Amino acid sequence: MTRRCRFAAVVFLSLTLSLAAGCAGRTAPPATAPTPAPAAAAAPAKSALPDSIVWVRTSVEYRAVTTQSYRLAELMLDRALADRRWTAAIEQTGDVGSKPPAVILDVDETVLDNSESQERDVRDGAAYSEARWAVWCNERRAVPISGALEFTRAAAAKGVAVFYVTNRDRALEQATRDNLAKYGFPLDPGRDTVLMRAERPEWTSSDKSSRRGVVAQDFRILLLVGDDFGDFVQGARGTLAARTALDEAHAAMWGVKWIALPNPMYGSWKTAAGQ
Repeated sequence: MTRRCRFAAVVFLSLTLSLAAGCAGRTAPPATAPTPAPAAAAAPAKSALPDSIVWVRTSVEYRAVTTQSYRLAELMLDRALADRRWTAAIEQTGDVGSKPPAVILDVDETVLDNSESQERDVRDGAAYSEARWAVWCNERRAVPISGALEFTRAAAAKGVAVFYVTNRDRALEQATRDNLAKYGFPLDPGRDTVLMRAERPEWTSSDKSSRRGVVAQDFRILLLVGDDFGDFVQGARGTLAARTALDEAHAAMWGVKWIALPNPMYGSWKTAAGQ
């Protein structure tokens, strides 16, 4: 073999060894990561509670408003007792000074809190119905509105008769009485002071004026306490314009003889607003 041929052979062998060594030292490409399986669909959330129910059930502000309303009621009660001409019922006319004193309160969202029932309807995806309402009332689970028990007991201690005028049906009277008695609300054993809807033939309407009128026959009504305009006047289920006119006609009564509590969950205000 000539010198030139030996040189070419050496060069070829060197290149071959270099290529082999390079291939042996090269890192293998990383394995491709498997594509993750799509996440399972999240379970649908329960129906969100409306702000109105959350506010009533959880907020300090709601309890503050009801507490201060009842404290105001107690202050006005003392003024009313001192003024023999004082009456809070527009159904009451004439000389009332000789009549014994009384106060009239609504029940639902005025002395008893039914927001748990409202929450239950939302959680169950169920609309309000008389049947569901009856189940709730018969459970006797409603708790006192903040301030209500203290006010009614203070009124009774001052010799003031406490009447509860409610639009619960008469079939729910015993359950209502039991629920009130459970927490110690004043109940006169010698007189019917829980006046239910349809308890008498003339009381079939949700209008409470006839029941207020019955109380007014024998008592001087010092205060009206409620969460709905109908707890104070006849015609609360009228149009927005009619309600506004009624309100303006009796504006001087608010915070003096009429004590209103908040109820953003339901009421005649929704009917008037077309809700």
